[in-house]
Amino acid sequence: MALYAIGDVQGCDRELALLLERLNFSSALDTAWFVGDLVNRGPESLGVLRRIRAMDSAAVVTLGNHDLHLLAVVLGAARLRSGDTLDAILDAPDRAELLEWLISRPLMHLDRKRNLALLHAGLPPQWDMPTAAGCARDLEHALQFRPEALFAHMYGDKPDLWSAELEGMERLRFIANSLTRLRYVDEQGRLVLRAKGSPAKTASKQLVPWYAASDARWRGPRVLFGHWSTLGFYRDADVIGLDTGCIWGGSLTGLRMDVADATPVSIGCATLRAG
Repeated sequence: MALYAIGDVQGCDRELALLLERLNFSSALDTAWFVGDLVNRGPESLGVLRRIRAMDSAAVVTLGNHDLHLLAVVLGAARLRSGDTLDAILDAPDRAELLEWLISRPLMHLDRKRNLALLHAGLPPQWDMPTAAGCARDLEHALQFRPEALFAHMYGDKPDLWSAELEGMERLRFIANSLTRLRYVDEQGRLVLRAKGSPAKTASKQLVPWYAASDARWRGPRVLFGHWSTLGFYRDADVIGLDTGCIWGGSLTGLRMDVADATPVSIGCATLRAG
């Protein structure tokens, strides 16, 4: 059985179908891990949700910021934004089933046997892996049992520094920002959520990619993540970044994880979205 990790799909169903075909993926034999942001900005978000949900246990999905945005819109806590391509989902006859499936997806998937962790964006340096897993479970619990309250208070960039003393919605907001929005941290380990450029153009002594923080406590399992199209495919001993910017005219990338140092497989994307 093969294990594949796949980058941000964001509504690019045509490219996803071609990638799965190129990988010779079989739902009966193989497993695909998706780093989140299944939907939005691409033209076929409804098709993506239907395709991946139909894969059943062959698909493992972690939620990204665009997936949370869709759920917030459905629950009336956010409005559709310019550039959103979610109307087909909102109008679909199977909307309820798809959204019930989506909201039950995890924020982080930890596979101790394979020593791998899957998430959408990043981890703050103060978290060790048990703390990260516990925080993800807390956010998942809030999604399941009090989603309206969560989405009503989820948006915002503060607090930006982790403390075990954080409580309530401030704690959940920090967790959501880390797992679904993070790219950079500063020298104090604060989340710098507005920085989006590539490390070659943005990183400095005061601003480092979250995975490069020298005092990070989460190291252990190799972390698979997306969310960072300007980073592109990235691989080192600690992490693998899989967002290769399909919606920006880049590619959709899959990587076989049960073969050491496998070559990534990419499908060029015809969809080019601005904004």
